Amino acid sequence: MATRTLSRITKALLAPALALGATVGLASAPAHAAVWNSCDQWGNTSLNGYTLYNNIWGQGAGSQCIWANSGTNWGAWANHPNTGGIKSYPNAKKVINKSITSLGSLNSSYNVTVPSAGSYNTSYDVWDTDYDYEIMLWVNYHGAVGALGSYQGNATLGGHNWNVYKGRVYRADGTYWDVFSFLRTSDSNSGTVQILPILKWIKDTKRWMGNETIGDVQFGFEITSSSGGLDFRTNNLTVSSS
Repeated sequence: MATRTLSRITKALLAPALALGATVGLASAPAHAAVWNSCDQWGNTSLNGYTLYNNIWGQGAGSQCIWANSGTNWGAWANHPNTGGIKSYPNAKKVINKSITSLGSLNSSYNVTVPSAGSYNTSYDVWDTDYDYEIMLWVNYHGAVGALGSYQGNATLGGHNWNVYKGRVYRADGTYWDVFSFLRTSDSNSGTVQILPILKWIKDTKRWMGNETIGDVQFGFEITSSSGGLDFRTNNLTVSSS
């Protein structure tokens, strides 16, 4: 099982240095009639309240291009080699900037089309503003991928049943952040997730974190391998909070 060892946040912060050594192919991708597209390693744009990010951050990555008709309708074509380690996380991000206790709701609906080959997960990535806590919600996954950390049990939260894992990632300076991964017990390509009950369960039931301010909610595809070129499509995405 491939295990996640580094964060997209860390890689993004080190982008200028990594870009010098990263092997990111520039092979042609299938064309999409989109309002925006990019094959740049860190290509990004903002559309109707969402930030789209190509985010090729892992070592040994191949080619990847992202396209978008809007912040809620977008996709990526990726051709990453069949080797271990996460290569990328193309995603759409919605900024929240509210504490858990000040949130009345935090919901998201998704509809995706994913390939039957390759190794990847389709996941939400929820961060606090200090990047001390990362909450991942895997709604589907395929191939040689696995959650970071140790199994903590099963929980039904936010309208779904999850296997829960808890792990920790260390930065180069010795500091760390905790990762709480929720893996849906059956694959889903469309649905609605109530994210706030999951955050409250982590805070109040497990006491793994305090009243953190949630910085943003990301949704995308964490790709380990997609040899030959595979399409990942977000047909529709909404993230709303009150």
